[in-house]
This record gives sequence, C-alpha cells and structure tokens, in this order.
Amino acid sequence: MSDQFKKQAAERAAQDVTPGMRLGIGTGSTAEFFVRALADRVADGLDVIGVPTSERTRSLASELGIRLTTLDELPELDLTIDGADELDAGLSLIKGGGGALLREKIVAASSADMIVIADGSKEVATLGRFPLPIEVVPFGLKATTNAIAKTLEAAGLPEKLVLRGGAQDPFVTDGGHYILDAHLEAIPDAQSLAGRLVDIPGVVEHGLFIGLATKAYVAGTNGVKTVVPA
Repeated sequence: MSDQFKKQAAERAAQDVTPGMRLGIGTGSTAEFFVRALADRVADGLDVIGVPTSERTRSLASELGIRLTTLDELPELDLTIDGADELDAGLSLIKGGGGALLREKIVAASSADMIVIADGSKEVATLGRFPLPIEVVPFGLKATTNAIAKTLEAAGLPEKLVLRGGAQDPFVTDGGHYILDAHLEAIPDAQSLAGRLVDIPGVVEHGLFIGLATKAYVAGTNGVKTVVPA
C-alpha cells in the first residue's frame, strides 16, 4: 500500500509542472514514481528540462526520454520535486536515506520552490526517528566521527553513529564520500543541530533540510493532502 501512496503523491506533484519549467528531479523510491509520471507528460508533449540529483535518477530519466542538463549549465531552477525520509509540520525534513543528500540539497537550494512528495508514514511531530545521515570525507574519518559525537553530546542527543555499509565495505556517495547515520530518536532543535554539524571539519553536509520545502503532497488512506509550512 505504501508504494500506491507514493505513486499518488508523485502523480499529484507532476500536475504542478508547467511547460518550460527548469526542474530539479529528486532521488529515491518516491521520486522514481515522479520521474515516471513526468515522463508520461513529456511523452504527451510537455517541454521541460531537468537536473537530476543522482546518477541513478539521471539514468532513469534519460531512459524515459526526459531532457536533462546540469546545474552548471542551468544554475537557477524553478522547482525541485523530491521525496523525504521524514517531514514535520513546518516542512523541515530529514533526507539522505538513499545517499544523495549533498546533490539533493544543492539542487533544492538552487530552486525557487521545492515540493516534497511522501506517504503519510513520513510525517512526524519531531524529526529524528529516522537516522540522520551525515556525509563526511573519508580522510580523518575517526577524528570526524569523534567530533560529531562530541557535538551530539553537547546537544543532549545520543552519540550512536553508524558508518553506512560498515568499515569493510562503506557506502560511497556519488561525490566519493561516506555517510554516518546518527540514531538520535528525536531532534528537539533541528535548526541548532544543523548549524553545529556544518561547523565540523570533515562534515560535507547533513540530511536536515530546513527552510527549503515550500509545499508537500502527502498521500494516505484519505487521498492526497497538501501541506504548507506551519
């Protein structure tokens, strides 16, 4: 049923795409439904151009006939449509479960608007149930991990950090970085934590997306609802 809700949210968002739009195209299972819905509209004659947020999205969108470019060629976008691992009432997000959080954030920040598409299970009162991805450079991994742990401790948060993929076969992002997943349970002050994390040398980016989403379509048993920041 979750996939059906994701599909409904994605198809609703695809209706907001208008001719000539410069689009950021997200990554993940829900975003893939959007790519397919967008491709159907393109096949019917919709003229848009997209900037994909991952190599996986690039491959799928290209295969389905969506015209693509890069952020270097098109540095200002009209709209980004992407999924989220969690969203709260203010449309603050946790993203990065698929490992594309750096490119996703760059693209979202380059867009005039961002629409989030999700099923109802992604709505939370307080962010943090989903582990927070923190993208780090491989060099000095232990030192960076220790610095992050101290930052979490100072914020009164659990210091449980897990290297995605494990030490023997770590997950590598499209940018060549590693991801530490922080199991925090709840993040009472996401804005403060976001600022503290980016100050740590070795941290490339984190999965807290704050002040970027302008609207969300959330699908559930009662259909698709529109959410705007509270």
